Amino acid sequence: MIGWAWRIALLALVLITLPAGAQPVDEGARLGDLLVGEMAQLQVQTRSVPDVAFNGADGTPMTLGAFAGKYVLVNFWAHWCTPCREEMPHLSDLQAEMGGEAFEVVTIAVGGNRAGTMDRFLEEVGARNLPLHTDPGGDLSGAMGVLALPVSVLINPDGQEIARFQGAADWASPEALELVRYLIKK
Repeated sequence: MIGWAWRIALLALVLITLPAGAQPVDEGARLGDLLVGEMAQLQVQTRSVPDVAFNGADGTPMTLGAFAGKYVLVNFWAHWCTPCREEMPHLSDLQAEMGGEAFEVVTIAVGGNRAGTMDRFLEEVGARNLPLHTDPGGDLSGAMGVLALPVSVLINPDGQEIARFQGAADWASPEALELVRYLIKK
């Protein structure tokens, strides 16, 4: 059993290491009930999303503000990332199942990925229904604290980050689909 002094020290460490503006989310017991299986690794928190540009699928600069009004699962990836190769088909399935007016999967390739290489990657993994946005200089991913790939960030319709998953996940699993359905209905 941890003594009270250790609990205070642990709490202080957690508060010190939270990113600026981060706050725990109190979504009630229902959200907690949905954090099972692989989704139990989802880090639920609220923080603002930086207004930093990345390249849209057509190459023009855009920000995540373009997706205001809907839930967005932003996935940072790269073609050389082995876990990204495993995760991308699940993201594609999630977009096929849930994508629409209330929810969208937004994939952003980080770093110096060449267009032909990224196209082949998406073709090989069967994820042709995902956008090919890029963050070549890592400006957005850096501003959002992405230190390793893949990282998926769930953003609410107000443009706030509400959860983050570090590493590859099966976003088409029953647990993930139930979580997304719950959030969209809120």
